[in-house]
Amino acid sequence: MNDEIAAESTAPSTPSSTDGYVGDPAVRAEWDNRYAERQQLWSGRPNGALVAEVAALTPGRVLDVGCGEGADAVWLARRGWDVTALEVSGVALERAAGHAREAGLAVRWVHAALTEAALPPASFDLVSAQYPALLRTPDAAAERALLDAVAPGGVLLLVHHAGMDTQHAHDSGFDPADYVWPSMVTALLDDDWEVEVDEQRPRVAPDGGAGAHHADDLVLRVRRLR
Repeated sequence: MNDEIAAESTAPSTPSSTDGYVGDPAVRAEWDNRYAERQQLWSGRPNGALVAEVAALTPGRVLDVGCGEGADAVWLARRGWDVTALEVSGVALERAAGHAREAGLAVRWVHAALTEAALPPASFDLVSAQYPALLRTPDAAAERALLDAVAPGGVLLLVHHAGMDTQHAHDSGFDPADYVWPSMVTALLDDDWEVEVDEQRPRVAPDGGAGAHHADDLVLRVRRLR
């Protein structure tokens, strides 16, 4: 979630701390603070559902939504994908860009909220959203942004923690009703889409990192037919 660029041709390999972030400053600050509390928030390894669902796909253009510290983006780039990685936290993007540089890989970094990012429509062969914290709105803006980014013939892979969508609001302020879940995306599908996977299954979780305690995934993989 971090660093806006045109998703065409050349883009900076290092996000700038003075970039033109597009999105709610409060959301950026919240996530910047969360990342700043720890030297490393996540495990540093790619998400298991991404590896399982994408390994057999032919590499093309991919949008990594909520890329965090960049483990998925780096994994995809190593396998020949042309990666655009989007993130709201500038702290996370700086770390992600560092990991890509260390690996000698080129990634386009986009510092923006998904619904505010200037992304080319219908142009990604894969849109990957792994456990995204996408805010729900009456017009389903985030759900539509995910679908709108997928090119004809391309795939949207949305993975979330099973059971979170049915929890009650927490004392911490987290309310599942505020966020987008896979069922809200499937509700928008029409005949232009084919559901390839829609299931709950045991999570293949990298060791360590925040969220490692979640045992099951909701995995939604849909293909845009036209």
